[in-house]
Amino acid sequence: MSSALLWQNAKAELRVASLGAMRLAIPLVAIIGLSACVVAPPPRTVAVPAPPPQKVFVYPSNGQSAEQTDRDRYECHVWAVQQTGVDPSRADANPYERVVVQPATPPGAATAAGAVGGAILGAIIAGPRDAGAGLVLGGITGAVVGSAADASAQEQAHMTQQQLNQRAAAGRARADSYRRALGACLQGRGYTVT
Repeated sequence: MSSALLWQNAKAELRVASLGAMRLAIPLVAIIGLSACVVAPPPRTVAVPAPPPQKVFVYPSNGQSAEQTDRDRYECHVWAVQQTGVDPSRADANPYERVVVQPATPPGAATAAGAVGGAILGAIIAGPRDAGAGLVLGGITGAVVGSAADASAQEQAHMTQQQLNQRAAAGRARADSYRRALGACLQGRGYTVT
């Protein structure tokens, strides 16, 4: 075989190899390019507003002086704290206000990302002859995996909300017990409490 013929065969094989490398490189570049476009969603602040403070209005029923009323209110406050374990005068006593920062991913985002990623990977794995079938099967598989991730995220958000609601209800119950104890003490000392 002549050197010219060997040179032409080598050039032809190089072209075939470079086309094969290009077929792999193009999807790889596309994946890298698309992944550079993905931006994490900004954190979303979910605040459960605090209810207005419970006010206790005390009216002297037996002609008590302002000084006596202040002293009785303080003593009844101390007694109510001892009885209930709730001290609303502390700075950190507000059990109603909770601020939770969590990522804001729209429902279905993982399904769409899974379908696109699965389609690209399916086309790459299937090769040039079966790229269409690989694209479809990869897309379907990715969508199924993504929808499972979406369902899991929704369930986690639901459980978190239930926990917050339970904590708020427990805080309200504790605050109500303090208010009842304070009112009982003041009524026992001759005051009208509303």
